Amino acid sequence: MGEAPALCVEDLKEGFSNGFGLRTKGFKTSTDVGDKTFVIGCNNNDSASSLEVHIYDKSRGKWVIPTVLGTKPKLYEGYSAVLLNGDRIMIIIRGSTPDDCIWFLEVDTEYVKQQKEVSGTEVVAWSKGVRGDAEKPVVISGPSGVGKGTLINMLMEEFPSMFGFSVSHTTRAPRDMEKNGVHYHFTERSIMEKDIKDGKFLEFASVHGNLYGTSIEAVEAVADSGKRCILDIDVQGAKSVRASSLDAVFVFISPPSMGELEERLRLRGTETEEQVQKRLRNAEAEIEQGKSSGIFDHILCNDNLEKCYENLKKLLGLDGSAPTNSKPSPKGIDLPPNHSVSKIDNKILIKCETPEPVNASKKSIILDISSLKGGAPGRTRGLNVYAIDSFSDCLNGIHKLS
Repeated sequence: MGEAPALCVEDLKEGFSNGFGLRTKGFKTSTDVGDKTFVIGCNNNDSASSLEVHIYDKSRGKWVIPTVLGTKPKLYEGYSAVLLNGDRIMIIIRGSTPDDCIWFLEVDTEYVKQQKEVSGTEVVAWSKGVRGDAEKPVVISGPSGVGKGTLINMLMEEFPSMFGFSVSHTTRAPRDMEKNGVHYHFTERSIMEKDIKDGKFLEFASVHGNLYGTSIEAVEAVADSGKRCILDIDVQGAKSVRASSLDAVFVFISPPSMGELEERLRLRGTETEEQVQKRLRNAEAEIEQGKSSGIFDHILCNDNLEKCYENLKKLLGLDGSAPTNSKPSPKGIDLPPNHSVSKIDNKILIKCETPEPVNASKKSIILDISSLKGGAPGRTRGLNVYAIDSFSDCLNGIHKLS
Protein backbone atom coordinates (compact mmCIF):
# COMPACT_ATOMS: atom_id res chain seq x y z
CA MET A 1 0.00 0.00 0.00
CA GLY A 2 1.33 3.45 -0.86
CA GLU A 3 0.48 7.05 -1.50
CA ALA A 4 -1.35 8.20 -4.63
CA PRO A 5 0.16 11.56 -5.58
CA ALA A 6 -1.77 11.85 -8.84
CA LEU A 7 -5.00 12.58 -6.94
CA CYS A 8 -5.94 15.35 -4.53
CA VAL A 9 -8.83 16.10 -2.20
CA GLU A 10 -10.32 18.58 -4.66
CA ASP A 11 -10.80 15.69 -7.10
CA LEU A 12 -13.60 14.44 -4.87
CA LYS A 13 -15.42 17.73 -5.27
CA GLU A 14 -14.99 18.15 -9.01
CA GLY A 15 -15.47 15.73 -11.84
CA PHE A 16 -16.29 12.49 -10.00
CA SER A 17 -19.74 10.92 -10.01
CA ASN A 18 -21.06 9.25 -6.88
CA GLY A 19 -23.50 6.52 -7.82
CA PHE A 20 -25.13 5.56 -11.07
CA GLY A 21 -23.73 8.05 -13.58
CA LEU A 22 -22.11 6.52 -16.64
CA ARG A 23 -18.41 7.35 -16.77
CA THR A 24 -16.42 7.01 -19.97
CA LYS A 25 -12.74 6.17 -20.28
CA GLY A 26 -10.68 8.94 -18.74
CA PHE A 27 -13.18 9.58 -15.91
CA LYS A 28 -13.63 8.28 -12.38
CA THR A 29 -16.47 7.51 -10.02
CA SER A 30 -16.28 8.03 -6.28
CA THR A 31 -18.29 5.89 -3.87
CA ASP A 32 -18.43 6.54 -0.12
CA VAL A 33 -18.32 3.54 2.18
CA GLY A 34 -18.04 4.58 5.83
CA ASP A 35 -15.08 6.88 6.30
CA LYS A 36 -13.50 5.90 2.97
CA THR A 37 -14.09 7.07 -0.58
CA PHE A 38 -13.36 4.52 -3.30
CA VAL A 39 -12.35 6.09 -6.58
CA ILE A 40 -12.57 3.77 -9.59
CA GLY A 41 -11.43 4.54 -13.11
CA CYS A 42 -8.41 5.92 -14.94
CA ASN A 43 -6.92 9.23 -16.05
CA ASN A 44 -7.12 10.52 -19.61
CA ASN A 45 -3.41 9.89 -20.01
CA ASP A 46 -3.40 6.49 -18.32
CA SER A 47 -1.95 3.67 -20.39
CA ALA A 48 -3.60 1.10 -18.09
CA SER A 49 -5.80 -1.51 -19.75
CA SER A 50 -7.95 -2.15 -16.66
CA LEU A 51 -9.89 -0.19 -14.06
CA GLU A 52 -7.75 1.12 -11.22
CA VAL A 53 -8.78 1.75 -7.60
CA HIS A 54 -7.65 4.46 -5.18
CA ILE A 55 -8.98 5.13 -1.68
CA TYR A 56 -9.31 8.44 0.13
CA ASP A 57 -9.26 7.81 3.88
CA LYS A 58 -11.29 10.72 5.27
CA SER A 59 -10.37 9.94 8.87
CA ARG A 60 -6.66 10.39 8.10
CA GLY A 61 -7.00 12.84 5.22
CA LYS A 62 -4.79 10.67 2.99
CA TRP A 63 -4.92 8.92 -0.37
CA VAL A 64 -3.83 5.28 -0.36
CA ILE A 65 -3.32 2.67 -3.05
CA PRO A 66 -4.86 -0.62 -1.89
CA THR A 67 -3.67 -4.14 -2.55
CA VAL A 68 -5.93 -5.31 -5.39
CA LEU A 69 -6.77 -9.01 -5.47
CA GLY A 70 -8.35 -10.94 -8.31
CA THR A 71 -8.44 -10.27 -12.03
CA LYS A 72 -9.19 -6.64 -12.89
CA PRO A 73 -11.93 -5.85 -15.44
CA LYS A 74 -10.79 -4.47 -18.79
CA LEU A 75 -11.48 -0.93 -19.91
CA TYR A 76 -14.20 -0.50 -22.51
CA GLU A 77 -16.33 2.53 -23.47
CA GLY A 78 -17.54 3.43 -19.98
CA TYR A 79 -19.09 2.13 -16.80
CA SER A 80 -21.53 2.76 -13.96
CA ALA A 81 -20.87 2.13 -10.25
CA VAL A 82 -23.58 1.03 -7.80
CA LEU A 83 -22.97 0.46 -4.06
CA LEU A 84 -24.55 -2.76 -2.74
CA ASN A 85 -25.10 -3.47 0.97
CA GLY A 86 -22.19 -1.27 1.97
CA ASP A 87 -19.61 -3.98 1.26
CA ARG A 88 -19.24 -4.17 -2.53
CA ILE A 89 -19.59 -1.96 -5.58
CA MET A 90 -21.27 -3.31 -8.71
CA ILE A 91 -19.61 -2.16 -11.93
CA ILE A 92 -21.72 -2.25 -15.11
CA ILE A 93 -19.46 -1.84 -18.14
CA ARG A 94 -20.64 -0.26 -21.36
CA GLY A 95 -19.34 -1.54 -24.68
CA SER A 96 -18.05 -4.81 -23.23
CA THR A 97 -18.79 -8.33 -24.39
CA PRO A 98 -21.92 -10.00 -22.91
CA ASP A 99 -19.80 -12.28 -20.70
CA ASP A 100 -17.63 -9.44 -19.37
CA CYS A 101 -20.04 -6.62 -18.51
CA ILE A 102 -20.81 -7.17 -14.80
CA TRP A 103 -18.11 -7.00 -12.12
CA PHE A 104 -18.03 -6.55 -8.35
CA LEU A 105 -15.41 -4.65 -6.37
CA GLU A 106 -15.49 -6.04 -2.84
CA VAL A 107 -14.47 -3.39 -0.30
CA ASP A 108 -15.72 -4.70 3.06
CA THR A 109 -16.83 -8.32 2.59
CA GLU A 110 -15.68 -11.09 4.93
CA TYR A 111 -13.05 -12.16 2.41
CA VAL A 112 -11.64 -8.63 2.18
CA LYS A 113 -11.64 -8.28 5.97
CA GLN A 114 -9.67 -11.52 6.28
CA GLN A 115 -7.15 -10.39 3.69
CA LYS A 116 -6.73 -7.03 5.41
CA GLU A 117 -5.96 -8.78 8.68
CA VAL A 118 -3.42 -11.07 6.99
CA SER A 119 -1.64 -8.36 4.99
CA GLY A 120 -1.99 -5.40 7.34
CA THR A 121 -2.86 -3.16 4.38
CA GLU A 122 -5.95 -1.80 2.68
CA VAL A 123 -7.39 -4.50 0.39
CA VAL A 124 -10.03 -4.61 -2.33
CA ALA A 125 -10.94 -7.62 -4.46
CA TRP A 126 -12.48 -7.97 -7.92
CA SER A 127 -15.01 -10.67 -8.73
CA LYS A 128 -16.69 -11.30 -12.07
CA GLY A 129 -20.49 -11.42 -12.10
CA VAL A 130 -22.15 -14.49 -13.66
CA ARG A 131 -25.78 -15.35 -14.38
CA GLY A 132 -27.38 -18.26 -12.57
CA ASP A 133 -25.92 -20.77 -10.13
CA ALA A 134 -23.40 -23.58 -10.35
CA GLU A 135 -23.21 -26.94 -8.63
CA LYS A 136 -20.96 -26.98 -5.57
CA PRO A 137 -17.43 -28.16 -6.39
CA VAL A 138 -16.41 -31.49 -4.87
CA VAL A 139 -13.11 -31.64 -2.94
CA ILE A 140 -11.83 -35.21 -2.63
CA SER A 141 -8.86 -35.93 -0.35
CA GLY A 142 -7.15 -38.95 1.09
CA PRO A 143 -3.72 -40.48 1.59
CA SER A 144 -1.64 -41.68 -1.33
CA GLY A 145 -2.73 -45.16 -2.43
CA VAL A 146 -6.23 -44.96 -0.94
CA GLY A 147 -7.88 -45.04 -4.38
CA LYS A 148 -9.24 -41.51 -4.67
CA GLY A 149 -7.82 -41.13 -8.19
CA THR A 150 -9.59 -44.32 -9.27
CA LEU A 151 -12.88 -43.11 -7.79
CA ILE A 152 -12.57 -39.78 -9.60
CA ASN A 153 -11.85 -41.54 -12.90
CA MET A 154 -14.94 -43.71 -12.41
CA LEU A 155 -17.07 -40.59 -11.90
CA MET A 156 -15.61 -38.91 -14.97
CA GLU A 157 -16.17 -41.99 -17.13
CA GLU A 158 -19.77 -42.56 -16.04
CA PHE A 159 -20.77 -38.88 -16.06
CA PRO A 160 -18.53 -37.19 -18.65
CA SER A 161 -20.98 -34.34 -19.29
CA MET A 162 -21.61 -33.64 -15.61
CA PHE A 163 -18.14 -33.43 -14.04
CA GLY A 164 -15.00 -31.56 -14.94
CA PHE A 165 -11.59 -31.97 -13.38
CA SER A 166 -9.75 -28.98 -11.94
CA VAL A 167 -6.25 -28.97 -13.45
CA SER A 168 -3.59 -27.90 -10.96
CA HIS A 169 -0.66 -25.58 -11.61
CA THR A 170 2.96 -26.53 -11.05
CA THR A 171 6.37 -24.99 -11.59
CA ARG A 172 8.09 -28.32 -12.27
CA ALA A 173 8.95 -29.38 -15.81
CA PRO A 174 6.52 -31.72 -17.60
CA ARG A 175 7.40 -35.40 -17.61
CA ASP A 176 7.21 -37.73 -20.59
CA MET A 177 3.68 -37.88 -22.07
CA GLU A 178 2.39 -35.07 -19.81
CA LYS A 179 0.45 -32.37 -21.64
CA ASN A 180 0.09 -28.76 -20.57
CA GLY A 181 -3.49 -28.01 -19.54
CA VAL A 182 -4.36 -31.70 -19.25
CA HIS A 183 -2.14 -33.15 -16.53
CA TYR A 184 -1.03 -29.78 -15.12
CA HIS A 185 -0.84 -26.14 -16.05
CA PHE A 186 2.95 -25.86 -16.27
CA THR A 187 4.14 -22.36 -15.44
CA GLU A 188 7.16 -20.32 -14.39
CA ARG A 189 7.86 -19.90 -10.68
CA SER A 190 7.91 -16.08 -10.88
CA ILE A 191 4.50 -16.04 -12.58
CA MET A 192 2.93 -18.43 -10.07
CA GLU A 193 4.41 -16.56 -7.10
CA LYS A 194 2.90 -13.30 -8.39
CA ASP A 195 -0.49 -14.94 -8.93
CA ILE A 196 -0.39 -16.38 -5.39
CA LYS A 197 0.41 -12.91 -4.05
CA ASP A 198 -2.49 -11.47 -6.06
CA GLY A 199 -4.92 -13.93 -4.45
CA LYS A 200 -5.51 -16.04 -7.55
CA PHE A 201 -4.96 -19.41 -5.86
CA LEU A 202 -7.25 -21.31 -3.49
CA GLU A 203 -4.39 -23.40 -2.15
CA PHE A 204 -0.74 -24.03 -2.89
CA ALA A 205 2.25 -25.87 -1.47
CA SER A 206 5.96 -26.28 -2.06
CA VAL A 207 6.90 -29.90 -2.74
CA HIS A 208 10.52 -30.89 -3.36
CA GLY A 209 11.36 -27.34 -4.41
CA ASN A 210 8.45 -26.93 -6.82
CA LEU A 211 5.17 -25.09 -6.31
CA TYR A 212 1.84 -26.87 -6.79
CA GLY A 213 -1.56 -25.25 -6.44
CA THR A 214 -5.21 -24.92 -7.43
CA SER A 215 -6.05 -21.66 -9.13
CA ILE A 216 -9.44 -20.04 -8.70
CA GLU A 217 -9.73 -19.66 -12.46
CA ALA A 218 -9.23 -23.42 -13.01
CA VAL A 219 -12.18 -24.16 -10.72
CA GLU A 220 -14.40 -21.40 -12.11
CA ALA A 221 -13.65 -22.40 -15.72
CA VAL A 222 -15.18 -25.82 -15.05
CA ALA A 223 -18.32 -24.20 -13.60
CA ASP A 224 -18.48 -21.78 -16.54
CA SER A 225 -18.59 -24.79 -18.87
CA GLY A 226 -21.72 -26.01 -17.09
CA LYS A 227 -19.98 -28.87 -15.27
CA ARG A 228 -19.41 -29.66 -11.61
CA CYS A 229 -15.78 -29.24 -10.63
CA ILE A 230 -13.81 -32.02 -8.90
CA LEU A 231 -10.66 -31.15 -6.95
CA ASP A 232 -8.18 -33.87 -6.01
CA ILE A 233 -6.01 -32.28 -3.31
CA ASP A 234 -4.29 -33.26 -0.07
CA VAL A 235 -5.59 -32.54 3.41
CA GLN A 236 -3.59 -29.33 3.83
CA GLY A 237 -4.92 -28.07 0.51
CA ALA A 238 -8.47 -28.99 1.54
CA LYS A 239 -7.96 -27.03 4.76
CA SER A 240 -6.99 -23.94 2.73
CA VAL A 241 -9.98 -24.34 0.42
CA ARG A 242 -12.30 -24.77 3.43
CA ALA A 243 -10.98 -21.45 4.80
CA SER A 244 -11.69 -19.70 1.49
CA SER A 245 -15.04 -18.40 0.27
CA LEU A 246 -15.48 -21.37 -2.09
CA ASP A 247 -18.67 -23.24 -1.18
CA ALA A 248 -17.79 -26.89 -1.77
CA VAL A 249 -18.56 -30.45 -0.66
CA PHE A 250 -15.56 -31.98 1.13
CA VAL A 251 -15.07 -35.77 0.98
CA PHE A 252 -12.28 -37.73 2.68
CA ILE A 253 -11.43 -41.22 1.43
CA SER A 254 -10.02 -43.43 4.18
CA PRO A 255 -8.35 -46.86 3.90
CA PRO A 256 -9.78 -49.76 5.94
CA SER A 257 -6.44 -50.06 7.76
CA MET A 258 -2.83 -48.94 7.55
CA GLY A 259 -1.85 -52.51 6.69
CA GLU A 260 -4.20 -52.50 3.69
CA LEU A 261 -2.88 -49.11 2.58
CA GLU A 262 0.72 -50.35 2.77
CA GLU A 263 -0.16 -53.37 0.67
CA ARG A 264 -1.76 -51.18 -2.00
CA LEU A 265 1.26 -48.88 -2.12
CA ARG A 266 3.63 -51.81 -2.56
CA LEU A 267 1.45 -53.41 -5.25
CA ARG A 268 1.72 -50.23 -7.34
CA GLY A 269 5.45 -50.81 -7.63
CA THR A 270 6.12 -47.17 -8.42
CA GLU A 271 7.94 -46.10 -5.24
CA THR A 272 11.17 -47.02 -3.54
CA GLU A 273 11.12 -48.43 -0.01
CA GLU A 274 12.06 -45.01 1.35
CA GLN A 275 9.20 -43.40 -0.56
CA VAL A 276 6.73 -46.03 0.68
CA GLN A 277 7.72 -45.40 4.28
CA LYS A 278 7.42 -41.65 3.80
CA ARG A 279 3.95 -42.00 2.25
CA LEU A 280 2.85 -44.20 5.13
CA ARG A 281 4.05 -41.65 7.70
CA ASN A 282 2.21 -38.90 5.82
CA ALA A 283 -0.89 -41.09 5.58
CA GLU A 284 -1.11 -41.52 9.35
CA ALA A 285 -1.11 -37.75 9.84
CA GLU A 286 -3.59 -37.18 7.00
CA ILE A 287 -6.01 -39.80 8.32
CA GLU A 288 -5.90 -38.28 11.79
CA GLN A 289 -6.58 -34.79 10.40
CA GLY A 290 -9.21 -36.04 7.96
CA LYS A 291 -11.25 -37.69 10.69
CA SER A 292 -10.90 -35.12 13.46
CA SER A 293 -10.30 -31.66 12.00
CA GLY A 294 -13.83 -30.83 10.90
CA ILE A 295 -12.64 -30.05 7.38
CA PHE A 296 -14.65 -32.79 5.70
CA ASP A 297 -18.41 -33.15 5.32
CA HIS A 298 -18.22 -36.87 4.51
CA ILE A 299 -15.77 -39.69 5.26
CA LEU A 300 -15.90 -42.79 3.05
CA CYS A 301 -13.97 -45.97 3.81
CA ASN A 302 -12.60 -47.58 0.66
CA ASP A 303 -12.66 -51.17 1.86
CA ASN A 304 -14.42 -52.21 -1.34
CA LEU A 305 -14.00 -50.08 -4.47
CA GLU A 306 -17.45 -50.67 -5.99
CA LYS A 307 -19.21 -50.14 -2.66
CA CYS A 308 -17.22 -46.97 -1.96
CA TYR A 309 -18.04 -45.67 -5.45
CA GLU A 310 -21.76 -46.28 -4.95
CA ASN A 311 -21.62 -44.41 -1.61
CA LEU A 312 -19.79 -41.53 -3.29
CA LYS A 313 -22.46 -41.31 -5.99
CA LYS A 314 -25.21 -41.41 -3.38
CA LEU A 315 -23.83 -38.49 -1.36
CA LEU A 316 -23.48 -36.52 -4.61
CA GLY A 317 -27.12 -37.21 -5.50
CA LEU A 318 -26.28 -39.64 -8.30
CA ASP A 319 -28.01 -42.74 -7.00
CA GLY A 320 -30.53 -42.83 -9.85
CA SER A 321 -32.97 -40.20 -8.56
CA ALA A 322 -31.13 -37.19 -9.95
CA PRO A 323 -30.69 -36.10 -13.58
CA THR A 324 -27.28 -36.93 -15.02
CA ASN A 325 -26.99 -34.15 -17.58
CA SER A 326 -24.81 -31.12 -16.96
CA LYS A 327 -26.15 -27.64 -16.41
CA PRO A 328 -26.04 -25.40 -19.48
CA SER A 329 -23.14 -23.02 -19.65
CA PRO A 330 -24.12 -19.61 -18.24
CA LYS A 331 -25.09 -17.06 -20.86
CA GLY A 332 -23.82 -13.53 -20.99
CA ILE A 333 -25.86 -10.35 -20.55
CA ASP A 334 -26.61 -8.37 -23.71
CA LEU A 335 -26.71 -4.80 -22.39
CA PRO A 336 -28.36 -2.00 -24.40
CA PRO A 337 -25.55 -0.06 -26.15
CA ASN A 338 -26.75 3.25 -24.66
CA HIS A 339 -28.28 2.98 -21.21
CA SER A 340 -28.82 4.52 -17.81
CA VAL A 341 -28.66 2.72 -14.48
CA SER A 342 -30.85 2.98 -11.37
CA LYS A 343 -31.50 0.81 -8.31
CA ILE A 344 -34.84 -0.28 -6.82
CA ASP A 345 -34.53 -2.47 -3.73
CA ASN A 346 -32.61 -5.57 -4.85
CA LYS A 347 -33.03 -4.84 -8.54
CA ILE A 348 -30.83 -2.84 -10.92
CA LEU A 349 -32.71 -1.21 -13.80
CA ILE A 350 -30.63 -0.81 -16.95
CA LYS A 351 -32.78 1.41 -19.13
CA CYS A 352 -32.26 1.60 -22.87
CA GLU A 353 -31.63 5.21 -23.97
CA THR A 354 -31.75 4.61 -27.74
CA PRO A 355 -34.24 7.12 -29.17
CA GLU A 356 -35.43 5.08 -32.16
CA PRO A 357 -37.60 1.95 -31.82
CA VAL A 358 -35.59 -0.87 -30.34
CA ASN A 359 -35.54 -4.53 -31.16
CA ALA A 360 -35.72 -7.28 -28.56
CA SER A 361 -31.96 -7.38 -28.04
CA LYS A 362 -31.96 -3.70 -27.08
CA LYS A 363 -34.76 -3.81 -24.52
CA SER A 364 -34.19 -2.45 -21.06
CA ILE A 365 -33.38 -5.13 -18.51
CA ILE A 366 -33.51 -5.82 -14.79
CA LEU A 367 -30.65 -7.40 -12.86
CA ASP A 368 -32.02 -9.16 -9.78
CA ILE A 369 -29.23 -9.17 -7.16
CA SER A 370 -31.25 -10.67 -4.29
CA SER A 371 -29.64 -14.12 -4.59
CA LEU A 372 -25.96 -13.37 -5.07
CA LYS A 373 -23.58 -16.16 -4.02
CA GLY A 374 -19.85 -16.67 -3.92
CA GLY A 375 -17.63 -13.72 -4.66
CA ALA A 376 -13.92 -13.06 -4.37
CA PRO A 377 -11.64 -14.85 -4.84
CA GLY A 378 -13.96 -16.57 -7.37
CA ARG A 379 -17.01 -15.55 -9.38
CA THR A 380 -20.08 -13.80 -7.98
CA ARG A 381 -22.95 -15.99 -9.14
CA GLY A 382 -26.72 -15.86 -8.75
CA LEU A 383 -27.48 -12.90 -11.02
CA ASN A 384 -30.95 -13.20 -12.55
CA VAL A 385 -31.75 -11.21 -15.69
CA TYR A 386 -35.17 -10.04 -16.90
CA ALA A 387 -36.30 -8.15 -19.99
CA ILE A 388 -38.73 -5.23 -19.60
CA ASP A 389 -40.58 -3.16 -22.16
CA SER A 390 -41.14 -0.12 -19.95
CA PHE A 391 -40.45 1.22 -16.47
CA SER A 392 -43.88 0.03 -15.33
CA ASP A 393 -42.77 -3.53 -16.08
CA CYS A 394 -40.30 -3.14 -13.26
CA LEU A 395 -43.19 -2.72 -10.86
CA ASN A 396 -46.01 -4.69 -12.50
CA GLY A 397 -44.36 -7.69 -14.14
CA ILE A 398 -41.09 -8.68 -15.76
CA HIS A 399 -40.09 -11.33 -18.25
CA LYS A 400 -37.20 -13.56 -17.31
CA LEU A 401 -34.60 -14.07 -20.02
CA SER A 402 -33.79 -17.73 -20.70
